Amino acid sequence: MPLHKRWSEESIPVEQRPSWPVLLAEQHGIVDTRQLRAYGHTVADIEANLEAGRWQRVLPRVYAMFTGALSRTAKIHAALKYGGGHAVLSHRTAAEEWRLVPVVEGPVEITVPYTFSAVSCPPLVIVHRSRAFPHIAAGTVPPRTRLTDTIVDLATSQRTPKLATNTVIDLASRSRVSLRAMEECVFLRPPFRYRPAIRHGLALLGGGLMSALEVEYKEAVEDAHGLPQGNRQTPFEVKGKVLWEDVTYDPHGAAVTVRLDGRATHAMADVAFRDRMRDNAAELADRARLVYGWHDVRTSPCEVAEEVRMVLVREGWDPTGSRAPTCRRCGR
Repeated sequence: MPLHKRWSEESIPVEQRPSWPVLLAEQHGIVDTRQLRAYGHTVADIEANLEAGRWQRVLPRVYAMFTGALSRTAKIHAALKYGGGHAVLSHRTAAEEWRLVPVVEGPVEITVPYTFSAVSCPPLVIVHRSRAFPHIAAGTVPPRTRLTDTIVDLATSQRTPKLATNTVIDLASRSRVSLRAMEECVFLRPPFRYRPAIRHGLALLGGGLMSALEVEYKEAVEDAHGLPQGNRQTPFEVKGKVLWEDVTYDPHGAAVTVRLDGRATHAMADVAFRDRMRDNAAELADRARLVYGWHDVRTSPCEVAEEVRMVLVREGWDPTGSRAPTCRRCGR
């Protein structure tokens, strides 16, 4: 029995089936041909209701018992019905259901067993196939791929290896899934596409990097400009609470904190309060601190590196014997 609610109307006695209104409520007005026939609707009856405009055909063999636009939930039910009895939400749609990414308008993505015949029907549904299908489904309603598999699937769908690496780091850290669980997923179901990039992302996670911005800072600022490797995710206790700083350089003789802010907005009260606490704690501890966002690190890494270098030297770092710079932009 699959992990989510599945049943064949023909195999259940009439008296044990849910009533028609209950079925429609459970499926948000979406039914397939098999269900219509099980509840007494003939082919002629189906065509008559479609022609009269009382129903609408959403996908092959899948219908909405109402007119007008479909809600997101109705689209999800339609895509799963179209995919067959074992389809699960996957890729972007599964990530939305796991609350890893915001919900956006677009096709519902599903995965079906490799031998299934369903094909993509844009703009409503994109169909993926998996040879490892029995191992990827989570016990959720509606059914979707496991959290680890969802992250790997999204990584393999990126345009470049670097984006795949960043996707793994961002989503794994955002979901708080364990590194071990991610490593087991990649080991047991090694992705065909971007496998080295995904493993690189997991290795960076193991080293303490928690976001794509941190990767960009490490590679474009620290590595490219011969700066020392800072400690990642350093804990500081403030008023009985443990807060984490992105990069610190204390082992290199400099009490310097670099905070990497990848948020598009500072409007959330709890985030602003946390940042004030960290700022106050740094000030009270007489720590130098620098704050950079995506735009700074992505477009001006040389300027960022020069500022960090100046503060590190001022606070006690000895650059003698430091790594040779490799930056192609500034050559230093």
